[in-house]
This record gives sequence, structure tokens and C-alpha cells, in this order.
Amino acid sequence: QDNSFEQFIINYCNEKLQQIFIELTLKEEQEEYIREGIEWTHIEYFNNAIICDLIENNQTGILAMLDEECLRPGTVTDDTFLEKLNQVCATHQHFESRMSKCSRFLNDTSLPHSCFRIQHYAGKVMYQVEGFVDKNNDLLYRDLSQAMWKANHSLIKALFPEGNPAKINLKRPPTAGSQFKASVATLMKNLQTKNPNYIRCIKPNDKKAAHIFNEALVCHQIRYLGLLENVRVRRAGYAFRQPYEPCLERYKMLCKQTWPHWRGPARAGVEVLFNELGIPEEEFSFGRSKIFIRNPRTLFKLEDLRKQRLEDLATLIEKIYRGWKCRTHFLLMKNCQIVIASWYRRFS
Repeated sequence: QDNSFEQFIINYCNEKLQQIFIELTLKEEQEEYIREGIEWTHIEYFNNAIICDLIENNQTGILAMLDEECLRPGTVTDDTFLEKLNQVCATHQHFESRMSKCSRFLNDTSLPHSCFRIQHYAGKVMYQVEGFVDKNNDLLYRDLSQAMWKANHSLIKALFPEGNPAKINLKRPPTAGSQFKASVATLMKNLQTKNPNYIRCIKPNDKKAAHIFNEALVCHQIRYLGLLENVRVRRAGYAFRQPYEPCLERYKMLCKQTWPHWRGPARAGVEVLFNELGIPEEEFSFGRSKIFIRNPRTLFKLEDLRKQRLEDLATLIEKIYRGWKCRTHFLLMKNCQIVIASWYRRFS
């Protein structure tokens, strides 16, 4: 219930992960339909970029103002930091404070004077400003780092590389917030170079016990994981998409006109294949470079037909091989019989 600086930067990381989830799923999903020329009705979803900007903006972000308070001369306290937030973020729709210039929160008795509240993607979270400045400074005196670096124990020495006299830096060490922000940026850059697969885990209860289903807890998780928007986009869109060439290569055995070789364009081959199989037109759409299949059951049907066809082909190959083997054995036996009969007639 009491959230301080640690929970603030954890929630900031969660917001960034949610943002990349939106970019790589909801946004990319709908943009792909537009690129492929698929008829599509845009599904509205909440983009949390405005919350990330509230926290990480280099000029007016909360982390930037916290660093500014830590570095400026004069008396610096958590209260002065909150005052600065009230001045800069007063009109932001996702920031709330009792001392804010925005009068709509002045009568909110659930919000203490020493706190501020952020309306995150997953819901509103209240933060106690006490300790924000000290925790963000996270300074280790230079002489202590040098003393640790001089230790005989190799592990301790490795933990304090900044104590190496050859690497002494007179600049002020970076704050905890700026270090965390840089780490999150590196993580986001790394994730954007990958092709991620998302697995969403839902906790049915807080007791880690079987056969207990807390509906309110599950609904809360579904909301803050962004599953509702994702389901809406998936239901309105297509469950499967694949370029024409690999699709034709995988399923061409299901149609006599495309098996074993199709000489024309891959898209034309896929059209012939789907028409031959009698798949309803509302179950698929042709994009500029991909075939889009709406329902998973259509894909399952294709896979079942392919599996049966592979079994039929395997049976055909086995039949031909057995026929060839038996015929070869028969011809050998026949030739042997002719040779034996000819020799017998010669000596009879």
C-alpha cells in the first residue's frame, strides 16, 4: 500500500514494456492490414506513450525533475521536489496531487499532502515522496570505492571498478533514476530487434492455492495486461497470415492442379488451391504479399487435410515400392525358370 521510489521505477519499467507490447501487437497488427490492402475497421486502444512521456521526458519528465532537484544548489527536500512536480505537471491528465494547481484534486481527502498519484495504464497508483531524493542520489563516496577496490578479495574488487585510481572521474556519479532509465532504454532497444512471443500468466488467487478463483483479481489482471484490446483486435482480424510462396509449398499437395508443381505466380496457385478445397470466401482474404485466414478452424482443417494427404502419399509410395520389388523378384524367378528349362531340354 505504501509506494516509494522503488515501486515508481518498477512501474515505469512496466509502462515501457506495455508500450512495446502495444507497438508490436496492437499497432503493428492493424498497420499490417493497411499495408496489405485488407479491408479493416480500426479498433481503438489506449496508447500509454503519454504516461511514459510524463515519467521520462528529458525536460518535463518526473525523473528529469528529480535529477534536477538532486543536482541544484540550496536546500533540497522531498517537499521541494513535490512542489516542482505541482508546478510542471499541474495540468497533466495523468498526474494528481493535493497541492496541485489543478483545483479538482483539492477536495480529494484520499490523497495526502505528501503524496502524488499517477494514473498508470493498469490503474491509479499513489506514491509517497518521502525518500525520493535520497534514494535517487544513491551516492557512494569516492574514497569508499577506492578502499573496496584495494581489497585483496577478487570479488569485492570486481564490484567496485570505479575505485580504480586510473579511472577516477571527477564528474558527479549518475543518479539511480538516470541509470535505471538508461537500462530500460537498452532493454527496449534489444527487444525491438527480436521477434517476441508473448505468454500472459493470470493468477487466479493470491494464496497460491488450487480450486480458488478470485474474479476481481483476474479481471484486474486482464485489464492491466491489455488483453481486452488484444482480443478485440484478434477477433476482428485474422488469426493466421503467411506469404504466398510458403503457403503454396505447404498445401499444394491438396490440389491436383498445383501438385506436384505449379508453374504460375504463387498467389494464383493459392487462389486455385483454396477454390478447389471449397473454403468459404469470408474465411480468407488475399493481401498484396500474404494470404490471411480468419478462423483457426480453417487452418486446422488445412492441416488435417495435409496430414491425411501425406499418409495417402506415403501409402502410394509404399505400394509402388512393394509392386516394384515383387515384380523384380518375379522377373528374376521367371528368367531363372527359363534358364533351367532350357538346360533341361538340352540334356533330355
